[in-house]
Amino acid sequence: MTYLAMIGVAGGLLASGQTDVGGGASGAMQVQSVWDFLVKGGPMIVPIAICSLAALTVIVERLVVLRRVKVMPSGFIDGVRAAMSGGVSSALEYCRVNASPIGEIFHAGLRRHHDSAERREKAIEEAGVREVFTLRKHLRLLAVVAAIAPVLGLLGTIFGMIKAFQTVAISGDALGKTELLAKGIYEALITTAAGLLLAIPALIAYHWLSSRIDRMVFEMDRITVDFFEETLFAQSPSKQSPSNQTPSNASGNIVETSSSDGNGREASVALATH
Repeated sequence: MTYLAMIGVAGGLLASGQTDVGGGASGAMQVQSVWDFLVKGGPMIVPIAICSLAALTVIVERLVVLRRVKVMPSGFIDGVRAAMSGGVSSALEYCRVNASPIGEIFHAGLRRHHDSAERREKAIEEAGVREVFTLRKHLRLLAVVAAIAPVLGLLGTIFGMIKAFQTVAISGDALGKTELLAKGIYEALITTAAGLLLAIPALIAYHWLSSRIDRMVFEMDRITVDFFEETLFAQSPSKQSPSNQTPSNASGNIVETSSSDGNGREASVALATH
């Protein structure tokens, strides 16, 4: 059910619950359909309706994009591990073919497998930031709709109240005819109801989608860390060959050299000769 339908149902319930006061005036205020409800809301219903369509579009689009099969395909990690048996280049090709947010992050890390752990971690972090930005795309629009919809409704109510009092002021026989003022207030409050009926679901959808993204980001971070620590680093064990032994100069002084600790971090080693 769209936002406009929700607004129309609410308007119908309000109209069905009112008593027949004032005869013809009350009949003129009856809401017979969604379109009738929107027309009685005045010109401010138009931007509220546009905002409702924008919010509905964002929600549907994000629900499609944020499916788990799109973000973290099932079997992706097993596929990468299997591809690693053919070398890093095979794993890179697997990540490229299976395009997804987690695939892009893995591709950035595997592409830096020859670099130090710090540079590899930096590349993974930058790729993660880009993918999180992609996952949160258009959510700001949903937050803006949730924020401005009640304001638009209030503005429409103010315009309606101005119109109502203006009608009473210029009417020569308005004295004692409260239905003239009541009709204007009734129509003015429609925009407030429409704005709230739009803002509440939009706000709920925004926070629900945000929490869904946060959970996915946390899980992708855990999977990425586990993979690179257990798989890639395990394939680069620390090896010290005789040629890497620290040489001593002719005077027997300490000579410094560097060796890898197996995790891509450089460790300074100092040995003394006897």
